[in-house]
Amino acid sequence: MHAVTIVEGALEWQEHPDPHPAEGEALVSVAAAGINAADLLQRRGLYPAPAGWPEDIPGMEFAGEVVGLGRGTERFSIGDRVMGLAGGGGQAELIAVPESTLLAVPDGIAWDQAGGFSEAFCTAHDALFTQARLRAGDRVLISGAAGGVGTAAVQLAHAAGAHVVASVRSVARREDVAGLGADSVIEPDQVGGHGPYDVSLELVGAPGVAAVLPSLAVGARIVVIGVGAGAMVELNLLALMGSRSTIGGSTLRSRAVEEKAAVTRAVEHVVGLLAQGTVTVPVAARVGMAAAADAYELFAAGGKFGKIVLVNPLTDP
Repeated sequence: MHAVTIVEGALEWQEHPDPHPAEGEALVSVAAAGINAADLLQRRGLYPAPAGWPEDIPGMEFAGEVVGLGRGTERFSIGDRVMGLAGGGGQAELIAVPESTLLAVPDGIAWDQAGGFSEAFCTAHDALFTQARLRAGDRVLISGAAGGVGTAAVQLAHAAGAHVVASVRSVARREDVAGLGADSVIEPDQVGGHGPYDVSLELVGAPGVAAVLPSLAVGARIVVIGVGAGAMVELNLLALMGSRSTIGGSTLRSRAVEEKAAVTRAVEHVVGLLAQGTVTVPVAARVGMAAAADAYELFAAGGKFGKIVLVNPLTDP
């Protein structure tokens, strides 16, 4: 098979041995694979793949057809359309992954949308509902709401009956984000005028945490899942104490297979929403996988709405 390969900080389309499914694994012919910020960090040597995953092949989410099954698999069959999570290796022609971390791709969903679904929606769902305990009627602030995880979070929070305030730096993306169900779309420096917030989902990093502290409701929950704008912040602990709020953080990539399987199961109902058109995966660009370097540059440039997805030459449904 061929795969996007990190070679001294550059990306090359290189040949690798075909993977083979171990017990409990499925072999998937990859049609599409989303790009995430972690992939760019891995390329720079700042975010190594977890043990057991390829060190030089990025890609944490993918979609394609099952072409092989290891012993002990029972959920899927050869030819089934699936999407799922990986610790790495998704940006390739083939990937072997635990069957328990796969989801069925609904009929009519294009490969590029399926390829950008799993990491974005699993991360957003886990952060909002497991970590932040979001409830109907809560007022939630979502920073960096125009990106892949941000667009997923806006839709999930809206579908759950929360009041969604979305922070978006790009003026050009505000209408797009509003169309996903955000009740208010604001600039980052307007956060203080739209609280108090029961939940703050922080996708940007340190500046966002500092900005939201004075505008927290009693018992508020801040969950940090992105630090692109900085990882160090000076906290006013009196403000945190006064609102009896909590700050937590979460990552998904390094979790054990059993934990990822649990996150995947929790998102199964969202796949139904995807099939109904209640939620969608906005695709900013689809780029041939062999030209991954160009796609990474698009991602790094910022200002996108939704996902940048790499595609292999399989036919869309």
